[in-house]
Amino acid sequence: MPVTTVHIGAGAGFAGDRAGAALPVVQALAASGAPSFLIFETLAERTLALAQLERQRDPQAGYSPSLVALLQPVLALCLHHKIRIVSNFGAAHPQAAARRIRAMAADMGFPQAKIAVVSGDDLSARFSTADLAARETDGRLLQGRGSIVAANAYLGAQPIAEALDAGADIVVTGRVADPALVLGPLVHAFGWRWDDWDRLAAGTLVGHLLECGPQVSGGYFADPGFKDAPSGHAGDFVEIGYPIAEVRADGSAIITKPAGTGGVVDLRTVKEQMLYEIHDPAAYLTPDVVLDITQVEVEQAGPDRVALRGARGRARPATLKATVCFPAGLFGEAEISYAGPNATARARLAIDIIRARMARLQPALALRADIIGVVSSFGDSAGHDLAAATAESEDVRVRFAARHADAAPVQQLLAEVEALYVAGPAGGGGVRRHLVPQLASASCLIERELVQPGMELLA
Repeated sequence: MPVTTVHIGAGAGFAGDRAGAALPVVQALAASGAPSFLIFETLAERTLALAQLERQRDPQAGYSPSLVALLQPVLALCLHHKIRIVSNFGAAHPQAAARRIRAMAADMGFPQAKIAVVSGDDLSARFSTADLAARETDGRLLQGRGSIVAANAYLGAQPIAEALDAGADIVVTGRVADPALVLGPLVHAFGWRWDDWDRLAAGTLVGHLLECGPQVSGGYFADPGFKDAPSGHAGDFVEIGYPIAEVRADGSAIITKPAGTGGVVDLRTVKEQMLYEIHDPAAYLTPDVVLDITQVEVEQAGPDRVALRGARGRARPATLKATVCFPAGLFGEAEISYAGPNATARARLAIDIIRARMARLQPALALRADIIGVVSSFGDSAGHDLAAATAESEDVRVRFAARHADAAPVQQLLAEVEALYVAGPAGGGGVRRHLVPQLASASCLIERELVQPGMELLA
């Protein structure tokens, strides 16, 4: 019989998400009796850049460091109940991630688990820096650079669907578009055509709602007294429920969460997540379809149940986005605290001292200074907002930061901040400092025909 409804749960919305949060989702999927999938979305641009650096240090590394913590609590239960897993745990090294998962499954008594690896996103060996610079959309960040760390294209859902068609229990990807983690299982389950734009759009919308995990069920939503979710108390978030989508073959869906978990799924949370990170609601570009959400109908269908219908789609873009990571010198930061009466004035004096010292010692070094608690999040690198700030506090933390192609100027800054212990204002303490290599990134548009997605079952 044709599949009429598919359930898809989200186990994580980013690499640092809660270990164990997927367990109630998996238990609900197992009890549903419907064909079910579990996704883990763990791959932001920064996460992938760090993974690329890790693989350079260790050729066997480069996959998501949260793989074990997130997957271990639910892997055996998923395999036992035939809940298929799709994740971008692979980051910079999907093959290594797949091998790690196979070892975990074998240790749990499932040595025959079929694991598929999606490849083709890594363009580092296929394009020169000049090729990528010619396709850059961010100006001239790449022009003249001798080398890059990595270049990764955002793949679509097709290789994921092909892996599931081939019988994979677990699909591991590197860089794919986040909604593709959901769209792939839906195309596999329902047999949607790759030019059925409205259904592809509907599946992409569901993927967009699930990709950030508990954001659609009240996380990153609460603003006590203004937007409560639902009561505004901490108890709502202690065991917040991660979302589940019940999707029908026509693309309509219900967004919900496991019974008995915290948070809320209502019109507010769903609408907010629907608009999250979307530049143009009429033309959200993905590798698989251009999604138009302007006619989507959203209806409360019961407690913690929101119905969606009406997504529209247009033909997919001719190009794929790629993120290029390249070395950006050294980044250093140092902090020192001032507390008690007149603390803010002492903090300002500390900044004046460091700025004057560095102007003499390293005049070419661009320096940022913030007084955390007075002005930091809204401050600018030149310190103009700091000078205009009128807030005062008796408990502040001063932060200095700089980056440079060479380590020596930044190390000079860190040493000067530490010297404030005895050569600065009264009562400074708690200095912390660190120096790390930094990556920057640029975006490119790559002709679709030049990217070659692939899928293979782990031997």
